Amino acid sequence: MSGRATVVGCIGGGQLGRMLALAGAPLGIRMRFLDPAADACAGHVGELLVGPYDDPALLDRLAAGADAVTYEFENVPPEAARRVGALPDVRALERGQDRLVEKELFRALGIPTARFGSLEDVGVPALVKSRRLGYDGKGQRLVEAVGSIGEDELAEELVPFDRELSVIAVRSRDGETAFYPVTENEHRGGILAVSRAPAPDAPQREAEEIATRLLDELGYVGVVTVELFEVEGRLLANEFAPRVHNSGHWTIDGAVTSQFESHLRAILGLPLGETRPLGSATMVNLVGSLPPLERLLAVPGAHVHLYGKEPRPGRKLGHVTLVDADEQAVAEVVALAERAWVV
Repeated sequence: MSGRATVVGCIGGGQLGRMLALAGAPLGIRMRFLDPAADACAGHVGELLVGPYDDPALLDRLAAGADAVTYEFENVPPEAARRVGALPDVRALERGQDRLVEKELFRALGIPTARFGSLEDVGVPALVKSRRLGYDGKGQRLVEAVGSIGEDELAEELVPFDRELSVIAVRSRDGETAFYPVTENEHRGGILAVSRAPAPDAPQREAEEIATRLLDELGYVGVVTVELFEVEGRLLANEFAPRVHNSGHWTIDGAVTSQFESHLRAILGLPLGETRPLGSATMVNLVGSLPPLERLLAVPGAHVHLYGKEPRPGRKLGHVTLVDADEQAVAEVVALAERAWVV
């Protein structure tokens, strides 16, 4: 890759792609994106091809001269990923796009999950989720009486978890792995609101073992995130995301190497960086509308990241990270975000 610019193609041009491009720029990596939206925010920091994700001609342009191709969301058409040889491998996409297939994979690997299946299998109350295209709390409903569910739905046991956790892992082309500290997550209406890392007294080794089984089974290359429930000291896998993840945004300011740089290093065959935290980090999402920028910047230690997206209900517009900040500063950012939160 020496002697010319390194180019990475990316299917999807949202904020995750934008942050990949920002992480790659100091390493001389240029990003090229494919997205249906002409105003996709990754286009502010890289080349943007506008059109359908499965357009063969655009996919060929995306991959032309690229050293690697990846994606920034998990609902990419598998045939599109296969055409451009995207990493992570299409096997991860195919298993992560269907909640039933995903849960069956966990079961086959001996990874504990909540009970799942029909309402008769699970009992009530239960969460009924769409098997595909569910994210940020979409496509799920609470059911309190036994009945039939659609073929495109899956019932899951309602788990009385103690807290929600996630572990972010990265695996290189030659199988080397690294892990970030387990993160504790709080959601509002199914949307991630606050992440804290390292999570206090987290079962780090158990979380890494779960992620390792998944990485090895899929021959994975890149960053993966496993969302977990902690229930009376044991971990249940909820789902995995074959990509960089919102709960890892704290790594930009709070780790030696961000999850975004780690992903680029892995898919390009570069040495993996250190995943060590630089301190205790809190990440706060900005959703729906933005607090006054001057108020955020006035908070000591606040690192503000705005995505350049037009405000609308439920839309992630940015995040703020604080590292080793005092409780008052964290509380102030959380309060500002909550007052501006629109869903």
